[in-house]
Amino acid sequence: METEVVKSTIKKHNKIVLGIVISICTLLIIYFGMAIYFMNHFYFGSEINGISVSGKSVEEVRKRMASEIEKYQLNIKGRGGINEQITGGEIGLKYNTNLEFKELKDKQNPYKWIYAVFNKKDSKMIVEIEYDKGLLKEQVDKLSFFDNSKVIEPKNASYKYKDNAYVIVDEVIGNKGSKDILYNYAMDAVNKEETTIDLESINYYVKPQYTSTSPKVIATRDLLNQYVSSKITYTFGEHKEILDGSIINKWFKVDDNSEVTFNEKQVEIYMDGLAREYNTVAKERNFVTSSGKVISIGGGSYGWSINKAKEIKYIISMIMEGKSIAKEPAYYQTAASHGKDDIGNTYVEIDLVGQHMWFYKNGVLITQGDVVTGTYGSDKTRTPVGIYKIDYKDTNATLTGEDYAALVDFWLPFNRGIGIHDARWRDKFGGEIYKTDGSHGCINTPYDVAKIIFDNIEAGTPVVCY
Repeated sequence: METEVVKSTIKKHNKIVLGIVISICTLLIIYFGMAIYFMNHFYFGSEINGISVSGKSVEEVRKRMASEIEKYQLNIKGRGGINEQITGGEIGLKYNTNLEFKELKDKQNPYKWIYAVFNKKDSKMIVEIEYDKGLLKEQVDKLSFFDNSKVIEPKNASYKYKDNAYVIVDEVIGNKGSKDILYNYAMDAVNKEETTIDLESINYYVKPQYTSTSPKVIATRDLLNQYVSSKITYTFGEHKEILDGSIINKWFKVDDNSEVTFNEKQVEIYMDGLAREYNTVAKERNFVTSSGKVISIGGGSYGWSINKAKEIKYIISMIMEGKSIAKEPAYYQTAASHGKDDIGNTYVEIDLVGQHMWFYKNGVLITQGDVVTGTYGSDKTRTPVGIYKIDYKDTNATLTGEDYAALVDFWLPFNRGIGIHDARWRDKFGGEIYKTDGSHGCINTPYDVAKIIFDNIEAGTPVVCY
C-alpha cells in the first residue's frame, strides 16, 4: 500500500517536471524563434517619422517609406472653404538617405525583443527629408490666396451718417495674408511631414486694427453724434436757415485710426453761401423814385453785411459743444429791414440828373430842394451812383482837399469824403450848374434844407444816388 502511494507521488512529480521542461522548451523556442524573426524585421511598435514599420523588413520599410513620401500632400485650409494643395512631387520631396532605416534596425538587438516591449527607446526614429526650397516658394506663390483679383483687403470699422445720427459700419475681415508667414509655416510643415495648415490658426490673415466693438470706435461714434446734434437756426426777417447734422456731418472726416478731422474750411464755405444769399451791400435793387419811376440801382455801401469771421468761430464752438440755438448772425452793418426792399421808408433820395434831393422819414416827405452835385466831366469829382448810408453827423466841420478848405455848419458824410452839407458860398442850386461848376463830389445843399435833414436824420440812414 505504501509502495503504491510512493509510486503515485513519483509519477505526479515526473509529470510536473516534464511539464516545466516542455514549457521552458516552448518558451525558448518562441523566444529564439522571435529573435530569429527580429534579426530581419523591426520590433513590433516601431515607427519612422510617425509611420508604423512594425514587423517589417528593412527592404519593406524602404518601399513603404518611399510610397508614403510619394503620397505626401500638404493641404492648406483658408477662409471661405478654399483649400489648396502642394504635393511632395512638386517640391522634389525625398528622404535624405535610406541608410538610416538599417541603422535603426541595427540598434534593435533581436535577443532583446522582450525588453523592447517595455522600452520604446530604440523603436522610434526621425529620418530627415530634403526638398527644393525654391520649388516650395514657387508653389506658395502660385496659391490662389495671393491672386490679387481674389484678395479682399481688411478694413477697419467705419462710420455712416444715417437717420440724423452716425452708426458704426462693421469692419471687413477680408482674406489678405502674409506670404512670408505662410511660406515659413509651409517649410516647417514639410520638414515635419505634417499634412495640414489651417490659415486661421497660424494668424496668417491681416486683421483690421479697429472693429465695431473697439472702445475707440465707439468713442469716436459718440463724439461724432455730439457734433451732429448741434443745431443753429439763423433768422433773416421772415426767412430761416437751419444748420444741423444733415449739413454738419459733411464737414467731418475720420481716418483709418478713427481720428476725427473737422474741416473748418467747410464752415467758411457755408457762411459764404449765407452771405451771398442775405448780404445786400452793393446788390441791385428796384427803387421807386419820387417821380414814380421804378429804377434798378446797385453799388454803394448800404445794406446787410454778415460778420463772417465772428460767425465762423461761433459755429465751430457750437458744434464742438453739441449745442442748439436760434439767433440772428452777427453783422458788420445792418439795413432797415430784410428782404428785397431793405431801404425802408426813411431815406435820402438824390437825383443826379435832375439835381434835386428829397428826405423821407417813416414814409413822410420831410424836406426837398435843388442841389449841386459833383462836377460831371471828371471821374475824380463826379458823385457816384449807388446806395450808401450816413456814416455820422458833425457840425462846424472844415472840409479840405488839394486846393480848397471849406467850413460848413452841417456835415453828413456817406461815401468816404463825399457827403451832404450846406454851401453858403452858393446862391443858386439845381439846373446844370454841376456840369461846369459842380462840387468835388459832395451834395451842396441849401442851408435850410441841410439843417432840416441834419436835425431829423440818424447815422445809418440810406442815401440813394441815381
